[in-house]
Amino acid sequence: MGSQLFYILATIVFYLVFVLLIGFYYAKKNESASDFYLGGRKLGPFVTAMSAEASDMSSWLLMGLPGVAYLSGSADVAWTSIGLALGTYLNWLFVAKRLRIYTSITDSFTLPQFFSARYHDSRQILAAFAAAVIVIFFIPYTASGFAACGKLFNSLFGADYMTAMVISAIVIVSYTAAGGFLAASTTDFVQSIIMTFALLFVLMYSIGTVGGVDAVLENAKALPGYLSLTETYSVKTNSAAPYTFLTIVSTMAWGLGYFGMPHILLRFMGIEDENKLAMSRRVASVWVVIAMFIAIAIGIVGKTMTGAGLVKNLTDANTETIIIQIANTIAEHGALMAIGAGLVLAGILASTMSTADSQLLAAASSVSQDIMQGTMRANSDKKAMSQKQSMFAARITVVVIAILAVIIARDPASSVFKIVAFSWAGFGASFGPLVLASLFWKRTTFEGALAGMVAGGVSIFVWKFLVAPIGGVFGIYELLPAFLISLAVLVVVSLMTTPPDDSIVKEFEEMERQL
Repeated sequence: MGSQLFYILATIVFYLVFVLLIGFYYAKKNESASDFYLGGRKLGPFVTAMSAEASDMSSWLLMGLPGVAYLSGSADVAWTSIGLALGTYLNWLFVAKRLRIYTSITDSFTLPQFFSARYHDSRQILAAFAAAVIVIFFIPYTASGFAACGKLFNSLFGADYMTAMVISAIVIVSYTAAGGFLAASTTDFVQSIIMTFALLFVLMYSIGTVGGVDAVLENAKALPGYLSLTETYSVKTNSAAPYTFLTIVSTMAWGLGYFGMPHILLRFMGIEDENKLAMSRRVASVWVVIAMFIAIAIGIVGKTMTGAGLVKNLTDANTETIIIQIANTIAEHGALMAIGAGLVLAGILASTMSTADSQLLAAASSVSQDIMQGTMRANSDKKAMSQKQSMFAARITVVVIAILAVIIARDPASSVFKIVAFSWAGFGASFGPLVLASLFWKRTTFEGALAGMVAGGVSIFVWKFLVAPIGGVFGIYELLPAFLISLAVLVVVSLMTTPPDDSIVKEFEEMERQL
């Protein structure tokens, strides 16, 4: 092993040991299922903000986004980022405080629990359906993170993709299963700092290497449609293709997904003081805008580095390794730069792990708490599980879900961006309209909530695999039509069914009084 690889590996190993220690430290602080899943609602405003955004951005930020920018230019990633920035801000502005207050009133510490408690669903039907949605879409979402880890070590060390992915999964599962929500949130906060360093360091190095911003712009302008917001660059034909208004609207619809992301909504529920959410909103919104801008810039600068022969030309799914290729060139400039490159690569791991741990936790809570502890007990004569049994079930569930995610991600050609896009759409359409209606429309009924959630989830599959292949106006991102279908079904069914009883209305009005 060369000296630069030794320094890189040492830095990554140090980082992995550090996050494991955090997990084992917080393992001692989990005394109940509520502590394990929501940390006893003890998060501060900065940890809430940064852990929410770190768990949101995932490997998509450091690998998926630069990869798409590298391949096709600015249009696709720019409109996606604008939609995500708006979605982030609006989610913090309108959803965060209401959800924190309402889940406290209903004594809910998972999203499925909140749905059943909100509509006084004693049979826990809403919780069961919501838990099923979480498991269905979080397993492939988690798989995308594991795939990113496998690609990282395969590209860097030539390690076997499957072996590298399994080792990474073991580390993530270890600290998540041990420390729960507090461990995940604390490591996410640390990981957001490392991700920020990685983005800034790579961008400054890359621009300096190719001769400055002017050289980057000159190379990009030479590629047809590469810097346009109304055209996209085709590497196969070296020509520009139109980026229509419908495509722009469809791409910006990524922002709708925020209203239904369980791992982000959990952060809103976990803050210690809801009055500090305004500070969290500012921190989160500013960080997201800056981070996405830098990630896009890295992809564009990486294209210039390819043209200059500084990194190899990348195609298709391999474009998602552009930041890894740049880190390799950084490591060639001595021990100190190799350590910096190691931190960059640790940042990629951080982006992956910060999302995977939150996803595993949310999925585990759905199985052990909402299905086993909630739905099954509500529909049988069985006694509730003890706190010890519930914690054991949660940790076993984390392991099982991780195994399924590894199986899904076993193909090294799998695209991080595409997997994330599908899972993101699934949550946005299934939960987004329901979350908004639950927090803003007291006329929403149990029947409307259930119908809307099911309609959203089913529409994602129907549109993705049956309608979108038709092409033309139907070839849009499935989140937009599925979100609208879910919302329409929820409203229509709610208006056609009996209004909620007084006790449900009083809880809603109590939430509004505490705003």
